[in-house]
Amino acid sequence: MVMEITLQDILKAAAAITGGVVQTPCLFSRVLSRICGAEVFVKFENLQFTGSFKDRGALNCLLGLDENARRRGVAAASAGNHAQAVAYHAQRLGIPAVVVMPVHTPTFKVEHTRSFGAEVLLEGEGLEEAVRAALRLAEQRGLFLVHPYDDPLVIAGQGTVALEMLDACGELDALFVPVGGGGLLAGNAVAARARRPGIKIFGVQTELYPGMADALAGRSPRFGSFSIAEGIAVKKPGALTLPIIRQLADGILVVSEEEIEKAVLLLLEVEKTVAEGAGAASLATLMVNAGRFQGRKVGVVLSGGNIDMPVLASIIQRGLVRSQRLVRLIVEIRDIPGSLAEVTKIIAAAGGNIVRVDHHRTFSSLPVQHAEVEFTLRTRGPDHAAGIRAALAQTGFPVRDACP
Repeated sequence: MVMEITLQDILKAAAAITGGVVQTPCLFSRVLSRICGAEVFVKFENLQFTGSFKDRGALNCLLGLDENARRRGVAAASAGNHAQAVAYHAQRLGIPAVVVMPVHTPTFKVEHTRSFGAEVLLEGEGLEEAVRAALRLAEQRGLFLVHPYDDPLVIAGQGTVALEMLDACGELDALFVPVGGGGLLAGNAVAARARRPGIKIFGVQTELYPGMADALAGRSPRFGSFSIAEGIAVKKPGALTLPIIRQLADGILVVSEEEIEKAVLLLLEVEKTVAEGAGAASLATLMVNAGRFQGRKVGVVLSGGNIDMPVLASIIQRGLVRSQRLVRLIVEIRDIPGSLAEVTKIIAAAGGNIVRVDHHRTFSSLPVQHAEVEFTLRTRGPDHAAGIRAALAQTGFPVRDACP
């Protein structure tokens, strides 16, 4: 029986980190519950000071160091969230810190980590390479390595999320937890299973990086390229976390990048909160599997909110396209004075807001003295967009959708 971490370890961690981290809210969402057909409670770990649950494990680990280790300093490796948490809490405790981050880490995460006083080195294409570099660095400089997930104190610290959720929400029927290396899921599985034995515990992963799902199923690992959920884009599960998850979790559910994008946008619109891709993966997975949890009381861990602003802007724009609040229409007109003005009047009368106009005379198969005009429009949604198309067609202007 594998039980590297116990409920007592997590309770001890909860006492140790009290006052050093935020006891984030776990709130019932009326709208998300209506959408999913379940009682949905969201744990807002994006409200931690550094923007993710990583504050918990990092602080618990640092508090466990003896004076000699604190004096020498610590090393860490992270794609962003763990780096910021270690740097921030090390600074608070007066511990020197050096952090290795993959070379393609978003700039704002690198700069935030440096702003907390840590020495930052960029090395490796992904987290695994960065961890190996941090291990070498720790050996060379005599530093203690604060592992992002494969450390008992880190796992215990992360498990305090489930303690707070069960205290706030009562007897949850199911819990959805993002999983990369497995620290958050392992800690939460220990805490939740001990407090509520009958609870269903699911890890959630992006389909591009299903490392934990593949490991549990005995499959050869298979990975994609860039994931919007870079916080859980981990290729190899932890040596400590894997057996805990195998014993205590009810499975790993995999979700597409598109569904994660939708969940990021939904959280922004409904809960007025910013989630990174990894943070929104739990809600995305619940929405895809909503039929399995009808009428059940479900907790989803919104694990972090550190999303790159250009990525968030792109998600918003793509979401507007999916919901037809941003559409592109190609309208055929006579290439004579007044035709374009007439079309714009029709669109305006129908309530469409023209964002952009592109006039195509040469690159068209239409007869001479005809043109195609591509309009990018803001609308109120599918019905409104359909009404604009109908108004154009009824007044003699052939119209079709451009490819999204």
